[in-house]
Amino acid sequence: MIRRRDVLAGFGLATVAALWLADLSAARPDPWMTLAAIGRGVLHPDFSDPGGMLWAAALTVAFAFCGVALGAVAGLLLAPFYAVTPVRLACICLRAVHELFWALLLFSVTGLSPLTGVLAIGLPYAGIFAKVFSEYLDDTPAAARLPGTVPRLTRLLWVQLPQALPQMQTYTLYRLECGLRSSAVLGFIGLPTLGFQLETAFKQAQYGQAVAVLALFLALILPLRIWMIWRLVPVFLLASVAALMTVAVPPMGDGTVLRFLTDIVPAPLRSGADWGDWLHKVFVAQALPGSVATLVLSQIALAGAAVLAALAFPAIVPRIVGRAGALVGHGVLVVLRSIPDYMLAFVLLQILGPSMLPAALALGLHNGAIIAHLLGREARGLPQRPDAPRGLTLWAWDLLPRLTPSFWALCLYRWEIILRDSAIMGLLGIGTLGFYIQSNVQTLRMDRVIALLVVSVALTLAVDTLSRRLRRAMQDGPALRIEASRAVAS
Repeated sequence: MIRRRDVLAGFGLATVAALWLADLSAARPDPWMTLAAIGRGVLHPDFSDPGGMLWAAALTVAFAFCGVALGAVAGLLLAPFYAVTPVRLACICLRAVHELFWALLLFSVTGLSPLTGVLAIGLPYAGIFAKVFSEYLDDTPAAARLPGTVPRLTRLLWVQLPQALPQMQTYTLYRLECGLRSSAVLGFIGLPTLGFQLETAFKQAQYGQAVAVLALFLALILPLRIWMIWRLVPVFLLASVAALMTVAVPPMGDGTVLRFLTDIVPAPLRSGADWGDWLHKVFVAQALPGSVATLVLSQIALAGAAVLAALAFPAIVPRIVGRAGALVGHGVLVVLRSIPDYMLAFVLLQILGPSMLPAALALGLHNGAIIAHLLGREARGLPQRPDAPRGLTLWAWDLLPRLTPSFWALCLYRWEIILRDSAIMGLLGIGTLGFYIQSNVQTLRMDRVIALLVVSVALTLAVDTLSRRLRRAMQDGPALRIEASRAVAS
């Protein structure tokens, strides 16, 4: 059994080392000038192009619906076989690669087309859905009481699936929220979603229009549970397919698939290049510094998220901040968790300039808000004595100690996700693995791209394995099985 203070000491030392290695300078000479300009945009949002914004919003929803539908159907088909090692490993590899990396990889085959966006969302989501749906099926109580002579297909269709369906439906709704965030972010690499509109507005210093785009995105995602009516899903899906079919697709040359399959073969095998030179350029010159930067950024972001969560979760507990304060705190945390961390990092990059600081702040704020929101909801449900204190005394001496197991579990669970998202921050110019992956995509060195993606997957799996072992070793019982909250935490 590992004591929590030992884990805390280890993470503290790792965070100090990461801060020493990181570049956290605000490189922009006058960030206050940019911040003031953005503030004027907040006060005067520019909705002068409603048609373009609404069409981008419609395409954002369309990409999300089609991608999530593809992932959910594929995940449901894979879920009964998830215990089979090849299926499980395939699903792990699918979900370990970020949607943006999938899109960069698919560009070489499907080009700047709707299919690229749908597959970029659907492929990793298939791996996620397969894992979660398999756990829901395995956890159905009646299935364990059936005799072993009942055929497996009968058990699945008539016992497990009907019982697990409500949980699957709830999780799919949450995954649609994630899909909207993923869809918006895909706009930063050229697909016609709200992310493309936001990037264009910032690059042209049209901050009023950028604020309008961000407001429209929040207007889509915040009331999702209101406008998402399940009996209308077939209509939404057909409308999404119809909308994506209207998107103009730049022509691709003949033989793209064959060329892609050829290009992903390592250069020494394909053209007789020197193995030593290729391995040095890929793994020493790119993978090593990219991996170090990814780990450094993820460690700083994890520490920031943990501190924010511990301090912010009382903001939605009425016994601490009152009913009005809890309403305001809930609104702030929901907005922070709803804005994609990549989008938030892009905005902060315009203010602070290129360094790890914008990415670390964005990852810390986004993930910290998620953890704080979950802890706050759990805190509100804890039983209290009639004479229990209120305010900060309740937080420091009662809620925080009682919620420590859940706090650790959530932080360790988000660790893998933060690492995965840290890698893609390289697309913003930070020296993580994403920076080198994008550079090789631009120079059509797809063999190096595949090698770097393998490194990214290996890092993610290593952190996931370490996180699971720490959760088990700390032995805090059901509280450390916080993955049961995956519907809101993954």
